Amino acid sequence: MRPLAERKNLVKKEDFAKVLPPVAGFLQWFEALPEIYGSKALKLVVDRIVSARQQGREVGVSLGAHVLKVGLSPLLIDLMRRGLITHIATNGASAIHDWETAFQGATSEDVAANLPDGSFGFWRETMQGMNGAAKRAAARGEGLGQAIGRQILDDDMPYRQLSVFAEAARLQIPATVHVAFGCDITHMDPELDAAALGVATQKDFWLLADSVGRLDHGVWLNVGSAVIMPEVFLKAVSIARNRGQLGADFLTCNFDMIQQYRAVTNVVQRPPKEGKSILAMHEIVLPLLHQALVCTAAARGCLQEPR
Repeated sequence: MRPLAERKNLVKKEDFAKVLPPVAGFLQWFEALPEIYGSKALKLVVDRIVSARQQGREVGVSLGAHVLKVGLSPLLIDLMRRGLITHIATNGASAIHDWETAFQGATSEDVAANLPDGSFGFWRETMQGMNGAAKRAAARGEGLGQAIGRQILDDDMPYRQLSVFAEAARLQIPATVHVAFGCDITHMDPELDAAALGVATQKDFWLLADSVGRLDHGVWLNVGSAVIMPEVFLKAVSIARNRGQLGADFLTCNFDMIQQYRAVTNVVQRPPKEGKSILAMHEIVLPLLHQALVCTAAARGCLQEPR
């Protein structure tokens, strides 16, 4: 294994999105968008999220790793701090990018450059950090997401303010990691405690099922996950309904660059009474969504100051 200090990273903290307070005139511009297709759907999602939070309902967001790789964690963190997101759920790759960002302010190696000589993925600190979080989770009865966040905070990592998991741990918001074994570089670690990792990610699955069980009259967004998170979400819906907790009266929306089968069927079509799909680049639509949410909440007098 090699130290992370030797690695060329494709994503650096200097390139991340900047968090702005409600911008004067933005809401007027947003409301002037046409009442057609994508902009109409985006307006509906904004309205339902703010209304759901006004009523104390759940607003969950499931993510693919690309969302964090394109520098959007500051926007998600701001929405959590303002009480507009109540659950973050994602895959193992997102957790790795989040941890590396907190550790060194950069992430995302050049896979094409490192794959030919077999060095791809074999980074000492990443392996140790993620394996350590799994062991911590199993030892303390934590979910994997909480263990990662608490580890980042306890280790006082230099860029912890950019970590979705650290902020979720600080705010005591569920942030769950749903690992698919064999998909992540940390699974190549010969010292990986796979039993601990399995226990930790299984606990996160049940935490997700609890949140989904409270989703009536709420909103669930799937952003940039084509397979893993739509599949996990569908099973969580089935658990919630098996418990007698969840009807169909909630809104879902899939945000992605390509609308793919599982995200559309498992998130948008099958579970809810109403679902939407918005085709857009994450680094464009999520800043728009963030600003529309904070401006709408401010206009309704319910925008919280960041905690």
